[in-house]
Amino acid sequence: MTLRSGRYVLGPNDGTLLVKTGREGAASRMGHDLTLRATRWRATVIVDASVPARSSVQATIDARSLEVMEASGGAVELTDSQKDEIERNTRQKVLHSDRRRTITFASTAIIGGVRKVSITGDLTIGGTTCPATLEARVNVRSDSARIVATTAIVQSQFGIQPYSALFGALRVRDLVELVADVRLPERPAQS
Repeated sequence: MTLRSGRYVLGPNDGTLLVKTGREGAASRMGHDLTLRATRWRATVIVDASVPARSSVQATIDARSLEVMEASGGAVELTDSQKDEIERNTRQKVLHSDRRRTITFASTAIIGGVRKVSITGDLTIGGTTCPATLEARVNVRSDSARIVATTAIVQSQFGIQPYSALFGALRVRDLVELVADVRLPERPAQS
């Protein structure tokens, strides 16, 4: 398959948007490295296959939709009630999603070719906007184009206080990884 130019509208049925966290502090062995998944999001991807720099990405994520997908490490496995507590803390204490319900990304520049691009744009979390660059790889060997894009962000740059417990002896690292893994539909959306 070749990557087709056009407008693609994506959502949770087309792939995953993940937040990967790590832990630190004197009690870090007790905590878990987490992978959170956004369950409600929408993205519009404009592809210009002949001139990738004319392509663009706009995405909106419901900050209230992050849920624990995976937990690794830690002294014991997480229970369902602990996962619920982590999700509640993420919404209420970290993202304050009752007041700031959306996370957005709007590209400002795309550099590279059809297979590998850097997507620079404005990422807004909690009302604070900072530049972010997603490194994306495009695989068009399958029946549909698959795009995997990653970036790392520093939570405190967005005014986010990384979650901590046990009087700060267990903390979520300030640096978290964002991963988007999506498949474009076979045909662009009709305008």
